[in-house]
Amino acid sequence: MRLHELHKDDKAKIIRIHADKPLKDRLASFGVMRGEELTVKGCSLAKQTMEVEVGGTLIALRKEEAEKIEIEKHE
Repeated sequence: MRLHELHKDDKAKIIRIHADKPLKDRLASFGVMRGEELTVKGCSLAKQTMEVEVGGTLIALRKEEAEKIEIEKHE
C-alpha cells in the first residue's frame, strides 16, 4: 500500500521509500524514513497534497511524493 491511499487520521508505518537519493535525503531530513510511524492529519481537495505527522513534525507532501512511500496501515 502507498501513502497516497490513506485518509485523514489513518496511521501507518513506513516500509520503504521508492525514490531517488536526493528525494530520499530530503524526506529523511524531515524524519520520513523506513520504520517510522506516521499519521495523516489532512488532505487537500483531490488529494494533491497531504499533511502528515512523523515523529512530532508536521510536513506537507505532494501526491507524487506520497505515491513513492510504501506503508503498512495500522487498523
